[in-house]
Amino acid sequence: MKLTNQRLSQGWPFLLCLFILSTSIVLPQGSLAQKAIQAYSENPAYWQYKGKPVLLLGGTDDDNLFQRAQVAPHLDSLARIGGNYIRNTMSDRDPGNERAFLRLASGKYDLNQWNPEYWKRFKQLLHQARKRDIIVQIELWDRFDHSRSEWESDPYNPKNNVNYTYEEADLESRYPEHPSRNKQPFFFTVPALDSNGVLLQYQEAFIKKLLSISLKFRNVLYCIDNETSGVSEWGAYWAGFIRREAGSKPVNITEMWDNWNVTSDTHKQTIDHPELYDFVDISQNSQTTGQDNWDNAQYVLQRVKKDPRPVNSTKIYGSHTSKWTNRGINQEHAVQTFFRNILGGFAGSRFHRPPSGLGLSPLSASCIQTMRKIEDIVKMWNMAPHMELLKANRDNFAFLSAKEGSRYLIYFTGAGQIKLDMSKYPGMFNLKWIDPGNAQWSDQESIEGGKVVSLDCQFEKGGLALLYFP
Repeated sequence: MKLTNQRLSQGWPFLLCLFILSTSIVLPQGSLAQKAIQAYSENPAYWQYKGKPVLLLGGTDDDNLFQRAQVAPHLDSLARIGGNYIRNTMSDRDPGNERAFLRLASGKYDLNQWNPEYWKRFKQLLHQARKRDIIVQIELWDRFDHSRSEWESDPYNPKNNVNYTYEEADLESRYPEHPSRNKQPFFFTVPALDSNGVLLQYQEAFIKKLLSISLKFRNVLYCIDNETSGVSEWGAYWAGFIRREAGSKPVNITEMWDNWNVTSDTHKQTIDHPELYDFVDISQNSQTTGQDNWDNAQYVLQRVKKDPRPVNSTKIYGSHTSKWTNRGINQEHAVQTFFRNILGGFAGSRFHRPPSGLGLSPLSASCIQTMRKIEDIVKMWNMAPHMELLKANRDNFAFLSAKEGSRYLIYFTGAGQIKLDMSKYPGMFNLKWIDPGNAQWSDQESIEGGKVVSLDCQFEKGGLALLYFP
């Protein structure tokens, strides 16, 4: 008996190692996949992260946050107010930005060698965001990096690297037009277009390097371009490239188009192709004001319903420093768009960086805090727009999301009265008002259902009413 026990004790470590090895290989894989950012299993129009549904809200002062040597304090400020969504372009055109490639003593870049600091900062951003449960929407390519004055210092410009000539890469020394004109061959290199293997090999190496880092994180979304005016073959190629590199790892991919009219055929290249794009980003809709901003977004949200996917807006334009204030793209527009997005059914909304947006400012922070306080009572993935229940409404005044008979959330763009049809649901409802200017609730009231009720917003710059059954 003693010998048997001894043999068992000697064999136990081996058996324990086998058990640990088997569980570490098999069990966590499914667990890791479930914890990744992905469409919510019970309502795929929204996101879930770590197995729980989340509403993505954000506002940051930079689009390429990874370029900050110390990014943690900015992420702390965002997380402190309930923000959980950032945008990160892989852009390097701003003064002081690190480049992806190694710069030689000659002053030229070697596209076969990496700049360690660039990639160190990228990894640091993803790590710091993950620590705070912040989702990072990465944009692989930004057209503004490769045209006009930015082309002069671009490592991909043949005069700035030791890897190819203008003739070999089929590139010109100048691209002076706005990148929206789509004259830069950089965005036509893929096999279905120019099949420019000289340049494409370096583009592929860049994306492989990026993915070698990002695929280790579960808090990442992928967007091919920043507001592209390009052609569909470009985005489709990179979507396929990401999936091949990811293998069995879950990825979520979209393309962002420049066309401000999100009802146009341009955006159908994403909306109508769920086999390529797992979610939709219609940030450029925030270049449209007032009722059209709501109506056009609703067109997209309704069209996506046949293949339900999240719809994000990683940029909400508008501030008093915006160059488009003459078109109404001002501070009030930004606040209105934020709440129209959320009540309309967007899964993620983020204030664009200054000067074009509010960034992470006191007002944007207050808007985010307002929504988080509302979330204590109502979850947007359980709600849906019900504009038909609003009576005596007018353009761009009141917007309603509801779970009829239980929750009614109304956003008012200014002071005034609206009538809400609650005739099918009698009983006493709680009513609370909140001012997005300071994220403060009013005192709770009671209101009787079973009829059409009048609601009078007293906030000159807009506010929200929440009616809910106790």
